[in-house]
Amino acid sequence: MADILPIRAWRYNDAKAADLEDLSAPLFDVVSKAQREQLYKNPYNSIHLSVPLGPNPAANALKKLNEWKAEEVIKLDTVPGIYVYYQYFKLHGENKEYVRKGFICNIRIYDWDDKENINSPDAILRHENTIPDAVNDRIELLEATEIQASPTHGLYSDKEYQLEKYMDEAIQHPIAETEDYQGVKDVLGVIHDYDIIKKFVEVLKTRAVILADGHHRYEGALSYYKKRKAENPNHDGSEPYNFHMMYLTNIESDDLRILPTHRLISGLQSFDKEEILEKAAEWFIIKPVDNAFDIGEVILGKPWAFGLVFKNQTVKIRLKPEMIDKIEWKFPDIVKKLDLTVLHYFFIEKVLGIPGKEQRKSPNITFERNFTSCINSVTTGQAQCALITQELSVEDVKKVCYSGYTLPQKSTYFYPKTVSGFLFGSLKENEFYTTPRISF
Repeated sequence: MADILPIRAWRYNDAKAADLEDLSAPLFDVVSKAQREQLYKNPYNSIHLSVPLGPNPAANALKKLNEWKAEEVIKLDTVPGIYVYYQYFKLHGENKEYVRKGFICNIRIYDWDDKENINSPDAILRHENTIPDAVNDRIELLEATEIQASPTHGLYSDKEYQLEKYMDEAIQHPIAETEDYQGVKDVLGVIHDYDIIKKFVEVLKTRAVILADGHHRYEGALSYYKKRKAENPNHDGSEPYNFHMMYLTNIESDDLRILPTHRLISGLQSFDKEEILEKAAEWFIIKPVDNAFDIGEVILGKPWAFGLVFKNQTVKIRLKPEMIDKIEWKFPDIVKKLDLTVLHYFFIEKVLGIPGKEQRKSPNITFERNFTSCINSVTTGQAQCALITQELSVEDVKKVCYSGYTLPQKSTYFYPKTVSGFLFGSLKENEFYTTPRISF
């Protein structure tokens, strides 16, 4: 089960860099080109550590990090703490204000492939595959800097809500408050009380954690851990490289939201709309839709239903019920019957001809959360077609994780995203621990 520690964080020094709103940045896998260009103009913005510039970005990040330490742009906590992180937000078309409650800590890394460690399969569960190139980028950055610029996002289950009262109290005395690029209000508090921190540690020791967001960063940290462990003949499990910075939220909360991630198809040779529709008719019921912008409502709530948007035509495709048992991928039923499995098997493999084993690395498949951007990409010719999906439920994520299998990459978009720059987690021995060490 999960093993957590409070975090001794590097944080921006108010005396040197006071406006945290100008220093935070979107996560590396969602920050747009336009956002990057703007954020790079600020020499102290956290993007210089999370998505560094130059022909040797990892080396540039290390140089920048050392400069910030020397100039006291960032300062190291004297004692570790549990950082409470609340995000206040609204969803499009709704007036209700949600608040996602969670906390940032260090969590022990678990190796999914380590079958000798009986805790390994149960401590941290993944729900989707990753894209290899993005993982390699994270490994290089972590090896060079030994710093974590943003937490991954994990989910734990606590139906008794044992920790919320401590978080609610801490957030009444915020140490940072900003409005981020999503229009979300981010509020940060901290808990230093030993007995309360110990309560957090004890609660998580009885829980498994589902990795919700940050699979690439987690796998980068896992690879770094394996390398450092292999190099250390005196490895005892207490070294900083055994841990990873994570934002943990209670999966039982009503304020946990997952938005759909759509698929864009481009660069396929001999792409022919009529041929694609003819092939799709073998597997799907196809119905025309007059307005592409209505497709989200047309498919809403219907199992195995998707929007297929071409430049001059939009249709709803819905799998014929009798076809579901024809999936040959060796998955349990809970995974086979998910919308995204149906989409990737019957349409992307069977209709478009991209085999499942090649889909992770395929340059022909890109991902886009914004519905309007999908439509625009098709109408402007940047994409050959768009596949509009529906959101995945939290219950489905749970079931997939507990089955031991994973979803296709980019299956979920937990909203809102955390931001980079509130905390930096070091993996250096003299920065990770205080002297003497505090035991939890």
